[in-house]
Amino acid sequence: MTSPTTLPSVPTLGTRPASGSNPSRAETREQLARASYDLLVIGGGILGISTAWHAAQSGLRVALVDAGDFAGATSSASSKLLHGGLRYLQTGAVKLVAENHFERRAVSRQVAPHLANPLTFYLPVYKGGPHGAAKLGAGVFAYSALSAFGDGVGHLLSPSRAARDVPELRTENLKAVAVYGDDQMNDARMALMTVRAAVDSGAVVLNHAEVTGLRFTRGRVTGAELRDRVSGEEFGVNARLVLNATGPWVDHLRRLEDPGAAPSIRLSKGAHLVLKRTAPWKAALATPIDKYRITFALPWEDMLLLGTTDEEYEGDPGEVSVTEKDIAQILDEAAFSVRDNQLRRELMTYAFAGLRVLPGGPGDTAKAKRETVVTEGRGGMLSVAGGKWTTFRHIGRTVMTKLQELPGHPLGDDFEPVSTLPRRLPLPGVANPRAVAHRLLVDRPAPGPRMAADTARHLATHYGSLAFDIARLANEHPELAERVHPDAPEIWAQVVWARDHEWAETPDDVLRRRTTLTIRGLATDEIRAGVQGLLDQR
Repeated sequence: MTSPTTLPSVPTLGTRPASGSNPSRAETREQLARASYDLLVIGGGILGISTAWHAAQSGLRVALVDAGDFAGATSSASSKLLHGGLRYLQTGAVKLVAENHFERRAVSRQVAPHLANPLTFYLPVYKGGPHGAAKLGAGVFAYSALSAFGDGVGHLLSPSRAARDVPELRTENLKAVAVYGDDQMNDARMALMTVRAAVDSGAVVLNHAEVTGLRFTRGRVTGAELRDRVSGEEFGVNARLVLNATGPWVDHLRRLEDPGAAPSIRLSKGAHLVLKRTAPWKAALATPIDKYRITFALPWEDMLLLGTTDEEYEGDPGEVSVTEKDIAQILDEAAFSVRDNQLRRELMTYAFAGLRVLPGGPGDTAKAKRETVVTEGRGGMLSVAGGKWTTFRHIGRTVMTKLQELPGHPLGDDFEPVSTLPRRLPLPGVANPRAVAHRLLVDRPAPGPRMAADTARHLATHYGSLAFDIARLANEHPELAERVHPDAPEIWAQVVWARDHEWAETPDDVLRRRTTLTIRGLATDEIRAGVQGLLDQR
C-alpha cells in the first residue's frame, strides 16, 4: 500500500494501445473527411451527445465534433443531480415534474444504474424561513407521489433525527426537516459513457476539433471546416444536415451561417464549491434561500459539493470562472443550514462554474424555464439549446423527432423512426455496481495484491462492468495498479484506459473529467507530468 506521505512512482513503461482501442486521431480525421454524413453534430455536451446517440441508433451516418473535450464545459459543471425538480411544483408544473421523475428513474434503474445512485434529501425548515413545515411536508409528499413513491413517501423528520444523519446540520431554530428522494451522478462520466454508446451505435467522434467555418451548397449549410487543435491539421466534413449543439456558443455558430442572426439565448452562471468533509453525511441538504431558490450541500465523491449561484452572464463563455463574490455567496448561503466548522475555506479543494442556456428574453434567470429550444437558420442549419441533464435521453429523442419531421426530409427516409427505438437502452458497462465491486475484491490475481476496497467501489460506480477490463490491465502491468495519488482511489490503469478508450488527449481531460483527481485538489505538477507521459506513449 502506498504511504500516505509520499507519492507513488509514476509509471514509465505504460502500455501501447491494445487491440480494441479507439482509432487514432489521424484515422478519425481521415474518416471524417472522406465520408459524407447524414448528420454532423457540432458540440460535445450532453445535448449533442444524446442526439448523436439516438441518431446513430436510428441508422443514420453520424459525426460528432467539439472544439474542446466531450462534456468539457457546462455538461461537467452541473450540480450532479438526476432529479424531478421539486421547486417546479411551486409553479404548478406537475406534468413536468412527473416527466422528469420518469426519466430520472429510467436512467438510474435501467439505463445507467452503474453511474447513478439514490440520494436522500433533507429540506430544513427554520423559524422565519421562506416556507412553513406544513407546506414543505405537503410538497415532498406530492413530489414522492409523482414518482409513484419509488423513493419512499415524502415526510417530515425531527431535527434530532436529521442531525444524526448529517452531523454538520445547523439545528438552532430548526423546526422540522422534510425528506424526499432523488438521484446523483458524476456528470462527466455519464457523458463519456453516452459518447461510447453513440460510437458503439456507429457514430464517428472527435474532440478538440474546432469549427473554423461552415460549408455551403446552393445557400444551404452542408458541412463544416475544422482544425484539429492537437495536431493543427485542417480538414472538413460533409453532411446532409448540420446540428448546432454548442451550448453557450450556439449564437456564435449561428452567426457563421448568418452574420445578421439575432441573439436566441441568454446565459446564467452557476458556480459550485467542492470541500473536504469533516464528518460522514448520510443525506444531502436542500435549503430554501428565498421563495424560488434552493442551495444544495451534497455528499459527492467522498467530498461535499456546495451551490449553486444563478445570475445572468454576458461575458465570453470560454472565460467563465468562479469569483471571490461567488465563493462568498455560496458559503454564506450554505451557512443557513451547515455549521461553520464544515465551511472553513481551507477545506476547499476545487471550484467550478458552468453556464445554463436559457431562452432569450427578459426576466429573472432563476425563474426562467429550463426548456429545450430548436431553431432553423436561413441556411438550413438546426440549432438546439437548453434543457436539463436529467432529461438528456428525452431531449435526444425530441431533437431527432424534429429532424425526422423537417420539410423536404433532408435526412431521407432510410432510418428507424425514434418512436421504434428501445426506450431504455442501457449505457455501456451496465451492471449492479455492488456486484462488480464484490467481484473485483474476490477475484484477486495470483500472484498479486488484492485491490483496495475504495478502488473497487470507485471502479464499479464509474465504469460498471468495464471495470473488469481496467482491473485486467492493472494485473498485466503491475505498475498500473498503483494509486495515482495516495489520497484518491484512482489507479494508473485508468489513465491508460482513458487514453486508449475514452478519447483523453490532455492531462485535464484525464484529471478533471475521466477521474476525480482535480476536484479532490490532487492534480499536482508531478501527477500531471506522469499523466502526460502516459498520453505521449499512445
